[in-house]
Amino acid sequence: MMDEGTELSVTIAQIVQRLKGAHLHSQLEKQARECLHRPEIKLESLKEDVRNFLRVSGWERKLQNAVYRELHILPPPGHPAAPPEHTKEPLAYMRKAQASWEKRILKSLNSMCTELGVPLARKRPIPEQKELTNKWNEMGTDEPDLSKFRPVYAPKDFLEVLISLKNPNHDCREGLTATSHWGLIQISLNVRDIPQMREAYPELSLTCCQLGVDDHAHIPPDLFESEHIRIGKKVVNEQDSAAAQQYSRQGCPTGLRAQLWALILNATNEPEVTRDIMHYEQLKAAVIHHDLLVDNLIYKDVKLTASNDDYYFVFEDFLYQVLLCFSRDTAVLEHFSYNSATPPKSYIQGKTGTEEFAVVYPPNGVIPFHGFSMYVAPLCFLYNEPSKLYSVFREMYVRYFFRLHSISSSPSGIVSLCLQFERLLQSHLPQLFYHLQKIGAQPLRIAFKWMVRAFSGYLSTDQLLLLWDRVLGYDSLEIVAVLAASVFAFRAENLMEVTSLASAEAVLADLSTLKVMPLLQIFLFA
Repeated sequence: MMDEGTELSVTIAQIVQRLKGAHLHSQLEKQARECLHRPEIKLESLKEDVRNFLRVSGWERKLQNAVYRELHILPPPGHPAAPPEHTKEPLAYMRKAQASWEKRILKSLNSMCTELGVPLARKRPIPEQKELTNKWNEMGTDEPDLSKFRPVYAPKDFLEVLISLKNPNHDCREGLTATSHWGLIQISLNVRDIPQMREAYPELSLTCCQLGVDDHAHIPPDLFESEHIRIGKKVVNEQDSAAAQQYSRQGCPTGLRAQLWALILNATNEPEVTRDIMHYEQLKAAVIHHDLLVDNLIYKDVKLTASNDDYYFVFEDFLYQVLLCFSRDTAVLEHFSYNSATPPKSYIQGKTGTEEFAVVYPPNGVIPFHGFSMYVAPLCFLYNEPSKLYSVFREMYVRYFFRLHSISSSPSGIVSLCLQFERLLQSHLPQLFYHLQKIGAQPLRIAFKWMVRAFSGYLSTDQLLLLWDRVLGYDSLEIVAVLAASVFAFRAENLMEVTSLASAEAVLADLSTLKVMPLLQIFLFA
């Protein structure tokens, strides 16, 4: 282990290195050079005057926000002698399981490619390029024949892989407790119990006012809501990412949420806006020039999920635009330095097996699965400008969503969330857990689909956005597992009456009427 001082200096060096290549660095240099001509800049106090100018003109805040983003994204520095794969995932058996899962996905994609005789990528003929350009904003009206295409995998396939995880260094017979083998996840990871949760989430306590509870129609707004909105406007004006993150722990007002989320994710810097638009246009051009096999998987997924959803069907065109561009975005590859997954590779036609002709496929390294488009759909309620919607989604993905479909020991990873969910339910409602397990209705088999999508498509949109406020506020997906357990607690009485998996699923089929914040507060603090 490194001591605190060494760890801090390593982190600072990493952040400086990463920001040196960023657009913000060149903007700061440019501003510093230009301010030298200003009368208030004196030669004898040059350094202090330039710093003061950058502070007053708002550039220091932009730099602080960029550093804050890096601190959230960079993994904690490991031991200097540790190999690079330890940064991706410290546990060898997790790395092995992830690599094996990736092989399965790639095999499934390649066999579909061979069966259907469809190339992984092809250049579109000019007439097709023109047609796609013309209908870019109404792709939902196009009905390509997708009957032969199938999702590469669905969440239930992924769950089977997680259930089969075993730690070879752990003897299952050691330290047996009565509840050890009740759950499906048979590995040990350090997950929080309820007293630790209460410590970690003090802002959710019953004594703290919340949006999602204290903004109810029958509660006078001057008790909490009006003041909370006033503070929210101040946070937006200050343009401080850290303050915005702290603020969103009590919920973001509907009118400020889009600005606050973009601020937390540092997707707001003014010079970056033009760059975001340019970047989006470049990705759009890449979509128009080349057709990828994964495009069909995206079309199919949107048709199967968002297009059939009462809340999201109106955003079909937006979803195609964002997801097609996302599949071409090589900037996404950067997150694989701290993701346990490795981007899949394919070979240029006729060069199979020759490593120098291997290319990442799709270009962003992410193969979409059934339900992937639901990560984007709720954001369409907040952003109606495609490049802004795109930059916020990409940032959400590289911070949070990738963890929901890769095997890792991260506290926000899907394995930890599954274990967290089972442990909370076992300790909070042991009779219910035992009853469901006895009738063959393992709770995780029902809750997994909610967690893998962070509840998108299951809750009503206003409630989902309140949940995601807290994901961003606490910079963790842990709250998703807590909500899954609290849903079971809320429906416990009915669930104790069921006699099969099908009837348990029926009791939990519709979550659209649930109120997220009361459920979380009661489960954790009542």
